[in-house]
Amino acid sequence: MGVLWVGVLLVVGFLGVRAPSSGDEALRMPGTESQQAFDLLAERFPGTNPEAAEARLVFQASDGRQVTARANKAAIEKALGTLEGSAQVDSVSDPFGSGAVSKDGTMAYARINYTVGADDLTQEAKQTLQAAADQARGAGLTVEFGGTALLTQPQTGASTELIGLGVAAVVLFLTLGSVIAAGLPLMTALVGVLISLMGIFALARPLGLTSTVSILSLMLGLAVGIDYSLFITSRFRDERARGREPAEAAGRAVGTAGSAVVFAGATVFVALAGLSVVGIPELTKMGLASAGTVLISVLIALTLVPALFGFLGDRLLPRAVRRSLGVGRGGRGRRSAGIGGTVANEPFARDVTSAAAAGSFAAYGKRPGIAVRWARFLVRRRLAALLVGVIGLGVIAIPAFSLELGIPGDESKPVTNTQRRAYDLLSEGFGPGFNGPLTVVVDASRAADAQAAADTVARTVRDVDGVVSVGAPVFNPAKDTVVLTAIPASAPNTAETRDLVHHIRSAVDAVEDDTHTSIAVTGRTAVIVDVSESIYSALVIYLAVIIGFAVILLLVVFRSILVPLKAALGFLLSVGAAFGVVVAVIQWGWASSLFGIDQTGPVMSIIPIFVIGVVFGLAMDYEVFLVSRMREEYVHGATSEDAIVTGFRHSGRVVTAAAVIMISVFAGFIGIAQTNIRTTGLGMAAAVAFDAFVVRMAIVPAVLALFGDRSWKLPRKLERVLPNVDVEGRSLDAYLSPQTTAPDKEATPNPVGGR
Repeated sequence: MGVLWVGVLLVVGFLGVRAPSSGDEALRMPGTESQQAFDLLAERFPGTNPEAAEARLVFQASDGRQVTARANKAAIEKALGTLEGSAQVDSVSDPFGSGAVSKDGTMAYARINYTVGADDLTQEAKQTLQAAADQARGAGLTVEFGGTALLTQPQTGASTELIGLGVAAVVLFLTLGSVIAAGLPLMTALVGVLISLMGIFALARPLGLTSTVSILSLMLGLAVGIDYSLFITSRFRDERARGREPAEAAGRAVGTAGSAVVFAGATVFVALAGLSVVGIPELTKMGLASAGTVLISVLIALTLVPALFGFLGDRLLPRAVRRSLGVGRGGRGRRSAGIGGTVANEPFARDVTSAAAAGSFAAYGKRPGIAVRWARFLVRRRLAALLVGVIGLGVIAIPAFSLELGIPGDESKPVTNTQRRAYDLLSEGFGPGFNGPLTVVVDASRAADAQAAADTVARTVRDVDGVVSVGAPVFNPAKDTVVLTAIPASAPNTAETRDLVHHIRSAVDAVEDDTHTSIAVTGRTAVIVDVSESIYSALVIYLAVIIGFAVILLLVVFRSILVPLKAALGFLLSVGAAFGVVVAVIQWGWASSLFGIDQTGPVMSIIPIFVIGVVFGLAMDYEVFLVSRMREEYVHGATSEDAIVTGFRHSGRVVTAAAVIMISVFAGFIGIAQTNIRTTGLGMAAAVAFDAFVVRMAIVPAVLALFGDRSWKLPRKLERVLPNVDVEGRSLDAYLSPQTTAPDKEATPNPVGGR
């Protein structure tokens, strides 16, 4: 099996390395007014390339002097002249002939339009642009760049990611007590991530997969890959500590923890693939690519990880346990019975089982571990723990009600970035709304007089409060389509500009019948409005789909009504608190310096629903991994309260380690300069922290203790209809236990819900 995965990695890696890169695409929202306007422009203005690169050179004279002064004007014209007719340049505007000079005369800008997209610009074209700017700087002018021509792909923040992986390695070693065991989840997760990334690179150009898609897949693949492998590896070690043979231990690990991995992975997969219902192509690509990454992680956990058990054997166990089992370096010990054989060292098997139940291999004979003490505390103080957890998360979630969606632009970049400095200069010289113009597209194909219709629309837009100016109408060659540019008084991504979009649309709708035209408003802020409204309208459907699927899935897994309901409600608490943190840091600027955030602003429109999808899947992961072990103890004869405590003994430490690892991986992406990746990393790290440590490890046990045996009840009608998937491995016990397991309380199955 290992050879098969290595072969897959080599093939996919070859295809990914050879594939051409794909650049970032503009956010599209089919069916919205802003997208219809873009589509009409592409249709009615043939020969234009909406994806072509564009540069904006902003010139500022020093010491308050005029750019129109003879020397400065000559320097600007000379610099722009070097770009005329150069490779891949389509046109260069004249700032002095096009009115692109500020009112005080201290600034000017020029547009350089290219014939190809930013990713297809040659190094020669970029160097020519840079040389033109340097030439103007040499004449004493301040020059900054805007536009897409010199945009660079976001760096993956290798230093912070390595820190996250380093934390993961330390946590794995402390949890598993073996360097080899700690390296296994890391290695298999990296194999899965490499396969996923190479597959994304190979499909990037034909499917239009952007760098954001690959970074998010990397983030999620590392997190779930490590976690899934850790859960199965931990169960394998637990079974070996019980004295079972390696082959039997591997089979039991896959049959129990592996089953939980399948159901948990299925939940994450559906939550991510379900993002397609929103109707935003970029969000669909992000969701499907991430879902594919999760699928690969599950397959590797179920196939490659057990195969490596056979290769590594008892080297996965701590040295002390290997000595107790009589296992040498070669992996052979005093036990020789195979699957179905007799446990030769049965007293030791029971002893190590008790030690493992106490929370670690080294815990035998010691006082109960922190997981056991915490579980007992929750059982005793169930109502207080429930109230504190719910109220605490509710308070943290309060800022989420102020969530503002947008599309972060150059204004969100660090002040050291030339695009940010160009943005600030243009805002200073031409007004805050200059960086976010609104485009009014008029379809005048039915109008008797297109010019008169255009003039009427222009007057209507100009009369709307909040519009500073409206440019002259621009006709297409066929004279049946008109483009008007309206400059708002307020900056992009502000509530005033978003309201202005609605006001303009209402105003032009009133003149459509009189002018016999069809009018659409587009531009960056209009796209923000349309995307945000589409997401809000799709959110209810999306939540209904994924929560409905999860409830059915958890009904099947736990055969309980309460468990699925509290799992879904707990998710709402954790995701609400996570958005509260995001709003406080990203929008309000609380502790923003700790995260390297120079500029506050709205949250990228598609991030919240993506985070909801990911966090919902991960929340169900921890629900399955933690509660399945509790139910396993319950159906094997433990009381409801004892099942909670014993489930914590077995799973609490591992779930804690998995959550810390996932938080570390997500937090590692906060160091990436790209705002949307940083926000996503922050949101998911916070959500996992709240969900794992507050919801799943405090609220959930408190609720189970509060309801007692009723937590595991299922109406008889549903019990007859629902399939029995046996995540607890009772069928394995029936097949293996008579020969391999010493008789004890756990070996006596108890019907679900019966006592």
